[in-house]
This record gives sequence, C-alpha cells and structure tokens, in this order.
Amino acid sequence: MKFLYRTLVVLLIATLLMPNISFAGNKDRQGQAGGAELMINPWPRSSGWGNANMASVKGIEALWGNVAGAAFTKRTQLQFAYTDWMKGTGTNIIAFGLTQKVGEAGALGLQVMSMNFGEVEITTTNSPDGGVGTYKPNLMNFSISYSKAFSNSIYAGVLVKLISESIADINGFGIALDIGIQYVTGENDQMAFGIALKNLGPKMSFSGDGLSIRSLLPGQSTLFTTEQRSMPFELPAQLNIGASYAFLMPAENKITLAGNFTSNSFSRDQFVLGLEYSFKEIFVIRAAYTYENGMWDDIYTPQNTNVNNGLSAGISLALPLNKEKGTYIGIDYAFRQTVVFNNNHTLGLIFNF
Repeated sequence: MKFLYRTLVVLLIATLLMPNISFAGNKDRQGQAGGAELMINPWPRSSGWGNANMASVKGIEALWGNVAGAAFTKRTQLQFAYTDWMKGTGTNIIAFGLTQKVGEAGALGLQVMSMNFGEVEITTTNSPDGGVGTYKPNLMNFSISYSKAFSNSIYAGVLVKLISESIADINGFGIALDIGIQYVTGENDQMAFGIALKNLGPKMSFSGDGLSIRSLLPGQSTLFTTEQRSMPFELPAQLNIGASYAFLMPAENKITLAGNFTSNSFSRDQFVLGLEYSFKEIFVIRAAYTYENGMWDDIYTPQNTNVNNGLSAGISLALPLNKEKGTYIGIDYAFRQTVVFNNNHTLGLIFNF
C-alpha cells in the first residue's frame, strides 16, 4: 500500500503544481509545445472510442491512455497497429505493444510507436527547388511501464517514455513520465473511475550539424562555422479524468457508457462521451463524440486548435482459442474524424495468450 499512497501523493502534487494545466485550456500558450506525437493514440480500441474509456481501459491500450489499466493483464498480450494518419498526407504510424503479468498482481508493459512521413525533398539557399536529394523525418517513442493491482478495486501504474525526433542532420531526445490510477467498484465491477497525468518531463531541444552555417565574415578569407542554438520547448502535458458504467444484460450482452475530460496544457480542453456494445467480448462496436470550445469555427481561427474532434467509431472481432484461459486473437478497426484531410483510420491485430 505504500506505493499506492506515494502514487496518489505524486498525482495530487503534480496536479496542483503544474502551471500549464487548467480547466479552461491555456489559450495563451496554444501551439508552443513540441512533441505533438505524444498526443496521438496509436491503438484502435480506445481511439475508436475517442479516448472516452480512460477510466476502464485495460491491457496494451492502457499504455497510451491510463497506464494503471495494464495491471488487468492476465497473462501475455501482444498487439500491432497501423494508422493512416490524416489520410491524404502520406503520414502513417506503426505501433507495437506488449504487456506481461509478473507476480500475483503486477504487469510490465512495452510500447514502441514510430511516425513516418515518407521522403521530403531537400532544399537549400542555392537549390530552393530541390533536386539535390531527399530525407526522411522520423518520430519514435519507446515506453516501458509497471502497473499493479493493490486490491480488487485499486490499480495504479507508472510509465516512462523515451522520445526521439530526427531528420538527417538534426535530432532531439527527451524523456517523459505518465502516472495513472483506476478505481473499480460495484457488485460486478461495472463502475470505474480513473485519473491520469501524461507527458510530464523536462524541456527538449534540437542539436546537430543542421544548425551550423559556414560563411565568410567581412574582411576574412577563410570560412567560419556559426552554430545556431535551438530554443528548448516544453512537452504537451495532459490531465485525464474519466468515469464509466457497464450495463450488464442477459446472454453476456453489455453496454458501457463512458466519459472523459481532458485538460490540455497547450490546446483547448476536450470532453468526450462514448457508448460501447459488447456481445460475449467477441463482437464489439463503439462510438463517441469529442467536443471542444470553438470546434465549429473555421480552421484558420485561433479557436480551432486540436486536429481530432467530433465523431469517432470502431469495431472489434475476436476469435476465442481457449475460453477457460481467456486466450483469443482479435482484429480491430477505428475511425476518427479530423479537422483537415480525410480523417484517421487505424487497423490493429491483438493476441491474448
């Protein structure tokens, strides 16, 4: 229980001391953070639900949402996912996740997310139209977590992220921390509450040869190298507070109502309400709606700042392998509406051993 108390204290202190998080959104600092890929959910089940399930998310999906939910892993869970990010931009996201039960109540988690933009034409002052080659920007996050069930009702977890952003001659590295707690109650554990603090960490900055310029100084005959300094930037810290309730029905049918409030440090706050129907955990459909202030304004106005809002939906199919052990192979699809381009589409394959 000491770990639980410490986690609760850390969550409380971090919530009180974080100057960037407010319940009205920090409109004066919108667009000033870096590491925007940390805000992207690469997993189909929670993405298709608009991240409404932060109170009840479980297994690998919890590694992005609320790490406490990874403690529900019964044995081993393995998942692969592919996202066509803002279809039409040529951007894609590949994610890999693994959770493994350790001991009687703990679980270790591993998550790797890579964001790819394809090849970009190299332009210089001497070749503004390109023609001198291409480069590939790459964003990658590597995460490791530990979660634990402290009772039949209380679950907590901590996740550490290593952040890498690079092009051919410039790179930046950072580290961030996620902390989450879930509380489950009810005769059949049908009610859940959750809170998660995400992306807490020091500022990042870029370095590399790409920030250096070789030039002639007046009156000199030799070239001098001038190195530009990259200004540090903050990470997009985020606070999630959610709740869910499952309406249990005969023949293993279940309808779950979930809601989540997201307080963003550098963009508008969001409210999500979602509904999910499940039949024996074999067939599941879900949908949600994400609202933020100013979302119906024109994209060019400063009020409309988040890429993802509006409708999201998803479907999951599972093939049971051993009902007693709970092993199955599943496939998931998620759709998420975006402000620009042709929305997000995520396809995932999950193995529960």
